[in-house]
Amino acid sequence: MASPRLVVMGETAAVRRASAGSTTRDRVVDAAVLLTGSVGWSQVTMAKLAEVVGVSRQTVYNEIGTKAGLAEAMIQRELERFLVVVSAAFDAHPDDLVSAIESASCSVLEHAQDNPLLHAVVSATHGADTELLPLLTTHAESLLVAAKGVIADRLVPYGVSVGPQRLDAAIDTVVRVVLSHVMQPSAAPAETAESIAWIAGRVLR
Repeated sequence: MASPRLVVMGETAAVRRASAGSTTRDRVVDAAVLLTGSVGWSQVTMAKLAEVVGVSRQTVYNEIGTKAGLAEAMIQRELERFLVVVSAAFDAHPDDLVSAIESASCSVLEHAQDNPLLHAVVSATHGADTELLPLLTTHAESLLVAAKGVIADRLVPYGVSVGPQRLDAAIDTVVRVVLSHVMQPSAAPAETAESIAWIAGRVLR
């Protein structure tokens, strides 16, 4: 296992490569995500973040505030990234709703595979880093609401002939199934996405 010092040096290089042109706040959040995935949330400190980003500890505090605020920023950014992936999938299939759902599901599952923060989340749910778990639990409902809202908006142009109550139930089910596979995959993303799209197609058509 690499020493903490070597981990910090490695993350420093990774953050500087990935964050060129980004704001200081973005670089701090990038560093926090990488450190959480490599050493665990409990080992993330403002001092380590400052060293990785190459700024003073006071600058980190000024940009982020508290450690709870840092967690909020990390989680919110990852949620936004997932929703951007979903929107892009619908943009790519404007005339085929089932293909749009399949593409969105596959993209989300593929994005989740190499997501260091998500890996930390999975570890937290298995007791490896319990300090992070309450923060993620708090955001679970907002994630669900945000994802459902994005999908509901994107369905409008397709003219789905399902009543509002049934449509809300269908969207809720699809989102929950995708998120369950994000947390505990049972097959390759493409295979899982095809199954989810098949079920959605049966309901929405």
